[in-house]
Amino acid sequence: MAKLTIDDLKKIKEEYKEKTHLREGGYRVKITVHMGTCGLAAGSREIMDSLLDEIQKANVTDIIVTTSGCAGLCSREPMVTIEMMGEPPVKYGDLTDEKIRKIFREHVLEGKIVEEYAIVRGCETSY
Repeated sequence: MAKLTIDDLKKIKEEYKEKTHLREGGYRVKITVHMGTCGLAAGSREIMDSLLDEIQKANVTDIIVTTSGCAGLCSREPMVTIEMMGEPPVKYGDLTDEKIRKIFREHVLEGKIVEEYAIVRGCETSY
């Protein structure tokens, strides 16, 4: 294994800072697009494209978009999780282009949960 250089450590530090920015106040919203094999097969790549298009159109800079693997609800893919500062996360499923655009406008921009597409509100636990 190669030794880490100072530049490697700086890069790791910057990546970590980006991941923790939401809780430090750098971002108002974190959107996770679930892109495991099941999500990709169900169309999560198209959901990501639609989401990025909406962010660009709205010209907002306080939103971070990330990806994750399978969330364990394969039959409900494609899915996203929306985390807003001070609010419990909301997981949306069975998404389409039209649904993610509505979720972006109403939940992300206006703060209103789109109940008709929401699967769960809050954090999952293992107990």
